Amino acid sequence: MNISELARKLRISPKELRLILQAVGIDIGAKAIKIDKKLAKRILNEWGDIQRQYRKIKEKQQKEQEEEAKMTTEVKDVKIPASISVRDFAARLDVPVNKLIEALMKSGIFVSLNERIDYDTAALIAMDLDINVEKEEQEQESEVTREKILSDLLSQDDGEKKERPPVVVVMGHVDHGKTSLLDAIRKTNVIGGEAGGITQHIGAYQVEKNDRLITFIDTPGHEAFTAMRSRGARIADVAILVVAADDGVKPQTVEALKIIEKSKIPYIVAINKMDKEGANIEKTKKELSGHNVVPEDWGGKIICAPISAKMGDGVKELLDMVLLTVDLDKDKISINYKGNAVGTIIESHIDKGEGPVATALVQKGTLKRGDLISINKNFSGKIRSMKDYNGKEVEIATPSTPVRLAGIKNLANTGDVLEVTDEKGKIKKDQKGEQRFDYLVKTQEGEEEEDSGDRINVLLKADVLGSTEVIMESLEKIESKNIKIKVINRGLGNITESDVLQAEALINNQHEDSMTILVGFNVKTSSGVEILAKEKKVEVKIYHVIYEFLNEIEANIKRMAKIEMVRKETGKLSVLAIFKTEKEGMIIGGKVLSGKISKGESVEVVRGKEVLTEGEIESLQSGKQQVNFVEEGQECGMYYKGEPVAKEGDQLVFYKEEEVG
Repeated sequence: MNISELARKLRISPKELRLILQAVGIDIGAKAIKIDKKLAKRILNEWGDIQRQYRKIKEKQQKEQEEEAKMTTEVKDVKIPASISVRDFAARLDVPVNKLIEALMKSGIFVSLNERIDYDTAALIAMDLDINVEKEEQEQESEVTREKILSDLLSQDDGEKKERPPVVVVMGHVDHGKTSLLDAIRKTNVIGGEAGGITQHIGAYQVEKNDRLITFIDTPGHEAFTAMRSRGARIADVAILVVAADDGVKPQTVEALKIIEKSKIPYIVAINKMDKEGANIEKTKKELSGHNVVPEDWGGKIICAPISAKMGDGVKELLDMVLLTVDLDKDKISINYKGNAVGTIIESHIDKGEGPVATALVQKGTLKRGDLISINKNFSGKIRSMKDYNGKEVEIATPSTPVRLAGIKNLANTGDVLEVTDEKGKIKKDQKGEQRFDYLVKTQEGEEEEDSGDRINVLLKADVLGSTEVIMESLEKIESKNIKIKVINRGLGNITESDVLQAEALINNQHEDSMTILVGFNVKTSSGVEILAKEKKVEVKIYHVIYEFLNEIEANIKRMAKIEMVRKETGKLSVLAIFKTEKEGMIIGGKVLSGKISKGESVEVVRGKEVLTEGEIESLQSGKQQVNFVEEGQECGMYYKGEPVAKEGDQLVFYKEEEVG
């Protein structure tokens, strides 16, 4: 249908029609002459709603223009420090907090009222609000990174040093048994209690081996660990890289290895799942050596310890290897136990009864209940309560001890530097005289950022701040030319009715090519919330493993971008001999009939015209040499992984799948 014809039916000019449709997010093209009949019919049927939506948009724009006009009547000059909380920044600018948060969101910055932003960010936001800002002179010299603050504090030699417990981080591919290993260590070695004695998760715990303490930092064991800015590796003395003996080196294994090497700490490889039938330690070592990880028994320097976390085999010996590695360089784990404590925040979250709480790893000095503390050089309150990983109240915490702290005034970030201070400072209260901890002021219906289509809107609730950091930074890594990912709101705590209503508002106003996801990570929903979600037709998804959520996001992107997996046949092979048959595979000899077959490709086992099963080729051999491919007319041997049903005379059809779209 012609644009002019549609405009006549609606009794407006074509110019007005284009303006209204563009304002409400219906893109027909700036110079389009015709419009799709289906879309034209929709516009005719929904014209009343479209006009009402347009009037709301115009009213909102007019209101914003009036507010901006008021704000620009007088140019302000404001001084701010190198780092400032959103609440304090709003107070200094004399603007409403929700307006400031809206300005931050428009710039892609999602922070809570109590989170801090740096001077450069604050200056850019102030510029958008037509306010001039200057940096306070007394703060200019203190603008340094958290890493430099920590290294400077730890390097100060101000007393007698003695050995502290080593700090260990465990990394590896998500399915290779990192969690199982940590559980096995806990069951047999947790101090002061039997297996299962830990009553709460604080992100770290201690074990005892040979009358010596070892501290373990419990960190994510998948690709999202990178998004944590290597928090464990930055504060750890030794790393354990877990690799499954039946699966070998995976991309996430290589990523974890890079993090360890970048942190310049010694590491041990734990070759796990030795109890499984397909375990092949020599093959695993060969794959490791391909990444410059040469085992000791192969002439290298890396300890490769065989273990079975499931059965508990080799776990005690692994801890012995950790202590041996530490003993090679004892000076690095010697520190002063006296004086004011210094440490790093491992985790933080909002507790219903206690407000902001944080897990800190003490790295120097002794932390005491009642100490005044600063976080990143900003006063953050008095330690009201201090608990160990068993939930037991403690009065002091010495170096390498993880403790859960209550009494801090603001929600800390993972990796922040904690320091005992003598300066009390001032903590501002809101109008009710109470500290508020809600994340992001909820925007009202119709005030969402305009959705122009081809977008995934995410509303995120998580149990701890570290999880939101991981997810946010992992989402940034997911690349798509056409589909955008927009985190509309993020927060801590269980999913509430207001979250469902906000999701509903987004769904009702989103473009037809967009979608909205309400996601919870390690949180719960009440029965009332579930009923409301069903009534409002809002799907709520709860995850406990971050990569599962990321995989679903990537699957949605492919679906929205209409990406399809197309099979491409690469070659055929005639089976000439079966050399060995195992439970999960076969060693096959054959001749390539056509094309080129490659290691790692998928195959179908074909008998006559019937496809019996599918599998993949794990290795190829030609002329007693391992090769990556074999071409037409050549004979070869291979290890086929899959259901062992092939016989002489069968054909193997090789193929690969490619993305099209």
